[in-house]
Amino acid sequence: MSRSQLKIGLLSPPWVAVPPPAYGGTESIVDRIARGLVAAGHHVTLYATGDSTAPVPLAYSVATAAADRMGEGTVELRHVMEGYEALAGCDIVHDHTLVGPAWALACGRSRVVTTCHGPFVGELRAIYRRYGARLPAVAISRDQAARAPEIAIDRVIHHGLDIEQFPVGRGDGGYLLFLGRMVPDKGVREAAVLARTAGRPLVIAAKMREPSERSYFAEEVRPLLGDDIVFVGEAANGTKLNLLAGAAALLNPIRWPEPFGLVMTEALACGTPVLTSQVGAAPEIVDDGVTGFLCADDAALVQAIERVDELDRAACRAAVVERFSTERMVAAYIALYQDVMAR
Repeated sequence: MSRSQLKIGLLSPPWVAVPPPAYGGTESIVDRIARGLVAAGHHVTLYATGDSTAPVPLAYSVATAAADRMGEGTVELRHVMEGYEALAGCDIVHDHTLVGPAWALACGRSRVVTTCHGPFVGELRAIYRRYGARLPAVAISRDQAARAPEIAIDRVIHHGLDIEQFPVGRGDGGYLLFLGRMVPDKGVREAAVLARTAGRPLVIAAKMREPSERSYFAEEVRPLLGDDIVFVGEAANGTKLNLLAGAAALLNPIRWPEPFGLVMTEALACGTPVLTSQVGAAPEIVDDGVTGFLCADDAALVQAIERVDELDRAACRAAVVERFSTERMVAAYIALYQDVMAR
């Protein structure tokens, strides 16, 4: 291995395989980082679940994704303990778990980078304030970082996409698309109400596995379904891409300051404009009036639906190529790894 090559360990959470078979934003990013690092000439070992299929050397202690035990401390702690043992020969570890950095610090591991994929709120805010003081912490948007100014963020690195995997669509399906999780924060019910108000059909493709997601669907969303509002379940990768390519627009009326919003870049990669709320990282992704509309309230979202045909789908694709490619994301992480190695 030449001096310019690094041995990089990627530590993914134990809840979802890498890449994810369906919904799984963090695991999608870990997969793209792994592939991108190999393409850049580095050696990568992935510590994830045993059912992961990313094309890099894999180590694991959890044989299959533990989605049914998500958040259990004992599962994650065992996973990261054995993960750091398996990655002991790496030059640097890029940790995407919550507990992992604490274990690394307890063991005296200094060459560790952590990316926070969630919002800096509640206990997470206090945890990452301590992490950021002792190891390089990465935020995934400027908005995420700005909401907790006391956390020492080493740098902001936006998520990236493998552009060639996203087909350019013409939006000839004529429908609006909601794509995400069946939770109130994502605005599923609002999307149905807004689409119906604007007189446009809506396809809802959403993850719905947890009891809270099922109860929200039963109480708030299912009563709104009809010929114009259709729920198709959770969309696996091929189905998701076809839905995105055929949509006139992605309707994304989020109700919370989402740290990034990968689905918005996925839509734009297919040439599909994004209609979204002006919160969180959305202004860092959507160029208002060019690749979509950033809306202050639901009335503005209805107006945006009525204006969606004014937007140029080619401009949507071009924005992702320029700012949100896997190559750009991976180059930023490599620069960080090299900086850490030189410290």
